[in-house]
Amino acid sequence: MQDARPSTADSPHKSDRVRAIEEFADRFLQGPNHSIYAEMLVTICRMANDGADRGDVKLVHKAVQELRYGLKVFAPYRETRKISIFGSSRTPENDADYRQAVDFARRVREAGWMVITGAGDGIMKAGHGGAGPDASFGVAIRLPFEQKTNDIIADDRKLIHFRYFFTRKLMFIKEASAVALFPGGFGTQDEGFETLTLVQTGKAPLLPIVMIEHPGGSYWRAWESYVRAELLAKRLISAEDTNLYKITDSVDDAVREVTEFYRTYHSSRYVDDFLVLRLNHALSAALLDRLNAEFAPILAQGPIEQCSMLPDEGGEYPDKPRLKFIFDKRSVGQLRRMVNLINAQSTR
Repeated sequence: MQDARPSTADSPHKSDRVRAIEEFADRFLQGPNHSIYAEMLVTICRMANDGADRGDVKLVHKAVQELRYGLKVFAPYRETRKISIFGSSRTPENDADYRQAVDFARRVREAGWMVITGAGDGIMKAGHGGAGPDASFGVAIRLPFEQKTNDIIADDRKLIHFRYFFTRKLMFIKEASAVALFPGGFGTQDEGFETLTLVQTGKAPLLPIVMIEHPGGSYWRAWESYVRAELLAKRLISAEDTNLYKITDSVDDAVREVTEFYRTYHSSRYVDDFLVLRLNHALSAALLDRLNAEFAPILAQGPIEQCSMLPDEGGEYPDKPRLKFIFDKRSVGQLRRMVNLINAQSTR
């Protein structure tokens, strides 16, 4: 929960201690984010004044420490698309799903992507085996049993060890432009449902979520039968939410689902009231008219407009054309369908 008090930047009644922290940040923490660092220091001081339990202080410290190091490892590869691959650590190397994961990872690497896995054996090792160590990240978790680092990523500088699942999960989703799920146990189900929840609620940007297994397999079809019978039929989710994932037993289809998502669509962010979709090339007037006619129900007000970079957008990707509109923030499944239409109908 956010602190109910105003931030240091907004407070009209700053204490001498807050001013001293801001002066320290101005002097020693130069750069565009120095004001945020000052607020972080204030938060730490507030935590000390709260008399926080030592265990809680250690948790916050370790979480920040893990995230800082993880961000540092990923930073040099920021402009390279990555896919997080989940699946069972128990899948043997002679299993059909293991071979499918190797083939899939090899194909996405050939498309210019990198792979992120949990760095264990089974499907995780298959992902690294297909992509190769140069195109692999390992996001490992310390467990008292079962999990060990596979020999492909074990000595790589792109291997990160996490103590907490929540910091590890954050890196999996934050750094990924797509997610692939192979058959697995509780962990795979958790990661799959969490990814769907983050995208459905708008806490993570739209991204391809593909569920893959060997040809003729029943794992994900059985999962979808449960979702449709127990969640959809009882109106616990909307029919449009099923647009957020794709189930397939074809590597060709899985790779196409991942790579074609970024054919025209590039990325998105909110700027004030607008959702801004950055595009790799501009849309025709006819396609823009079709989008406004077909997707009017997901607009809170006003039309979908094509535009250039907005002044408050932060300067990212300045040369890319945009769409801007006021999204209702509920119809994410329909938004995904709109992106699919943009990718399918627009021309290079």
